Amino acid sequence: MTALPRTVLAVLIAALLSPLHSAHHAAPAAAAACATDPATPKRQLRGMWISSVANIDWPSRTGLSVSAQQAEFRAWLDLAVSKRMNAVFVQVRPTADAFWPSPYEPWSQWLTGTQGGNPGYDPLAFMVNEAHARNLELHAWFNPYRIANHDDPSKLVSTHPARQHPDWRFAYGGKLYYNPGIPEVRDFIEDAIMDAVSRYDVDGVHLDDYFYPYPVSGQSIPDAATFTKYGGGFSNVGDWRRDNVNLLVRELDQRIHAAKPHVSFGVSPFGIWRNAGTDPLGSRTSGLQSYDAIYADSRQWVKQGWVDYLAPQIYWHLGFSTAAYEVLTAWWSEQVRGTGVQLVVGQAAYRAGASGQDAAWQDPAELSDHLYDNRQHPEVAGDIYFSAKDVKADRIGAFTRVVNAHYSRPALLPARGPAAAPAAPAISSATRTSGGVQVSWTGSGTSYAVYRVDGTPSAADPCFFADARNLVKLTRQTSFTDTTAAAGSAYTYYVTALNRTHQESAASAGRAVTGSGGGFSVVVDNADAGFAASSAWGTSTYSGQLHGSDYRFAEPVAASDPAWFRAAVPSAGSYRVEVWYPANSGYNSATPYIVAASSGNQTVTVDQRTGGGAWRELGTFTLSAGTYNVVGVSRWTSTTGYVIADAVRLTKV
Repeated sequence: MTALPRTVLAVLIAALLSPLHSAHHAAPAAAAACATDPATPKRQLRGMWISSVANIDWPSRTGLSVSAQQAEFRAWLDLAVSKRMNAVFVQVRPTADAFWPSPYEPWSQWLTGTQGGNPGYDPLAFMVNEAHARNLELHAWFNPYRIANHDDPSKLVSTHPARQHPDWRFAYGGKLYYNPGIPEVRDFIEDAIMDAVSRYDVDGVHLDDYFYPYPVSGQSIPDAATFTKYGGGFSNVGDWRRDNVNLLVRELDQRIHAAKPHVSFGVSPFGIWRNAGTDPLGSRTSGLQSYDAIYADSRQWVKQGWVDYLAPQIYWHLGFSTAAYEVLTAWWSEQVRGTGVQLVVGQAAYRAGASGQDAAWQDPAELSDHLYDNRQHPEVAGDIYFSAKDVKADRIGAFTRVVNAHYSRPALLPARGPAAAPAAPAISSATRTSGGVQVSWTGSGTSYAVYRVDGTPSAADPCFFADARNLVKLTRQTSFTDTTAAAGSAYTYYVTALNRTHQESAASAGRAVTGSGGGFSVVVDNADAGFAASSAWGTSTYSGQLHGSDYRFAEPVAASDPAWFRAAVPSAGSYRVEVWYPANSGYNSATPYIVAASSGNQTVTVDQRTGGGAWRELGTFTLSAGTYNVVGVSRWTSTTGYVIADAVRLTKV
């Protein structure tokens, strides 16, 4: 699933021109009559691919120290959290190698630069722990047949199975592949994958679209002798090759669920199965047909229930003549309908705003419009974006638009499997603190959903939980501080429990909190009239953790040049001062905030590399009455990285 081959392939195509074993589970006690908002769906898979092959995403290069590799990976997970994603798909077997100490295959060269080189820690164990600490699912992504992106076996480490079994491999198109037609090869690949499944707490097994090699002009796959030996039951080599791939998919499905029923199994096939011009069951497209070109009968996997989900890579824009996005989402939705297999769309984030792409991809709305199209198809359970670096790049603000339009609230993952929901948790306390409202509970869930409703209703309306408009947090902890709770407002909190496969309990009894803080609280955003800054302060929408529509940034200098937040303070007294900023590892570690207290200016430094996307308390200060510049962000700091000015909140206490 590398960007370069996909980009090249897309150009070639243009020129030539999965079961979840049960249905979705409903929200707790949700009534069918509840009006839901499609912009805040209750359940939606939101993921991104983190590619390791050729160091596309992670690690950024070979030979990084353990601490540097781990810091990079944590940053990718933090990016996913900031975009309100709930899953990552991490490539752990990119080229017949391993990101864990495998007894079957060598350490991946993409870690240390040397195939077989021990990186000094267990990356897969680390990745699972870090993802789960953030309540992200980690799906282990395996490339089944690719051995190397070159065709020289002598470059492989001497202990590599492909060197020890030269009859297992073939060269094609300048690359080395395992031969899918050899039963021992299939068993070996399954064993290598199952080693990771059995030893690590992964949430899913994910295969990409590389099965038999994509066609290379003038070359034939060198498997005639294998077909002669093993293809006796087939009249043509194409059917035999498809059966070889089918066997791998079917057997992996059986082995994964026998070992760990809760683990999800899915495939991300090429976006076109067959064209209607070739097969009346196909889509109204005219591109490369994966059924014929790479022998991937993805429609069969759905109809036979050999996958829990399918994530076709629909990497084309709306209205594309060869393969229109809207045509393929409709076609794939029809294929999964009634099967219990969930449909997740592979999205081409790498194309949005990238040079050389079609004009449609230069429109910041293109990617977001894909998700609007998805709303027409209830079978679409979510999206996965290729790849992490493109989510981060957010060229032309395309991904920010996706987040603002479609990911404004958290979302539960789609439920999978037949497991019973946990018992309802019980809220033990909900109390106001200086930082918001702290809610604590007891329960037996793997994770929990926290809902907040305005006011103090006498009873819970099932419609409170029908979509995500009242959902404020998903967590594996049993407490949560709601930093977005306004001091002067009354709320009622509810908590539900979720099991490993995301079945949701009934809601707890509600716990109400009343308003406090004298009733006065004001927020000043950088876009408000009360904000002022010199022309040295730039404007950005880069981070998904922003407050409002944008935020301001500036380089540190040996001069104050503060950005000021002006507010009307109604009366002299004590006020809690909080600030909101997006965090980034490249921002300033000691940003000076100036508070115009009645006794004189006071400075509080804040590390803006962490803790972003939430209200952060500077302290309680005595303020004078009047309208004046209350809080400033200074540029005068000796540390490097942008200083950020986004929003300020004052609350009388």
